[in-house]
Amino acid sequence: MNHTPSSVAEVSAALAEHDYLADEGLATSIFLALTLRRPLFLEGEAGVGKTEVAKVLSRWIGGPFIRMQCYEGIDAAQAVYEWDYSRQLLHLRTAEATGRAAEAAVGELEGELYDERFLIRRPLLEALSPTDGPPPVLLIDEVDRADDEFEAFLLEALSDYTITVPEIGTIRADVPPLVVLTSNRTRDVHDALKRRCLYHWVEHPTFEREVSIVQLRAPHVGKPLARQVAALVESVRGFGLYKPPGVAETIDWAMSLAALGRTELDVAMVEATLGTVLKYREDQQRVTQQGLQEMVQNALLRGGS
Repeated sequence: MNHTPSSVAEVSAALAEHDYLADEGLATSIFLALTLRRPLFLEGEAGVGKTEVAKVLSRWIGGPFIRMQCYEGIDAAQAVYEWDYSRQLLHLRTAEATGRAAEAAVGELEGELYDERFLIRRPLLEALSPTDGPPPVLLIDEVDRADDEFEAFLLEALSDYTITVPEIGTIRADVPPLVVLTSNRTRDVHDALKRRCLYHWVEHPTFEREVSIVQLRAPHVGKPLARQVAALVESVRGFGLYKPPGVAETIDWAMSLAALGRTELDVAMVEATLGTVLKYREDQQRVTQQGLQEMVQNALLRGGS
């Protein structure tokens, strides 16, 4: 397919066909990223659906999905490439066993060791390697966890989409990958990297959109229960929690209650299943101290509207 959409509406419709309901701001950012061939930098709290954007784009466009998970201490060897030393050593031993090592020149053997068959392509190099068909979608996930040096390396690599492997040469992407970077904002990412990208802050969905997402991803959950759960989660997010629940937790909670045979909320079942949506004991305590009875009653009222 042509992976350059004609309008924001086309992007919204295509994402919805692949089970992702984007608001107009996000759909516009995706449209511009595809049209201008620019990396898309998505920032926001954990659980708002940033990572899922890249997965959905891959399914829509048809290109391979390549994920590079960032973490403290990640460097070029983990992100770009490394040599398969065990296979290189096996190659040398085979040459010795067959007598080739004695016959071949040292330079010839060294050249064989750095053949592409011994090259392990890590996500960034894999995304820039020539490919047939649609371009890959490269997800650089949680870039805020990496250090400054790695950010600078990414900035250089994304400027011209080239990687140099000294033993082989420069690899340039014939068609640049579609790049999505995400950040949970555990620290500020440098302006230089952000300027290279189109930026969008991903908010938690509105109440009605979250209800639609639950119904889309968990169609067996009745609409009244979906609305009640979304209303309760919306309320919980306002309590200043250590880890506010994301959309994935809302879906899990609704599915859990449905699996328990519930068609509407009640205090006892909310308390029993609170671990489905809140993953820290302190957050659970803060919510229960707010008064579950009143929270459930408000959710029932909101859900019935």
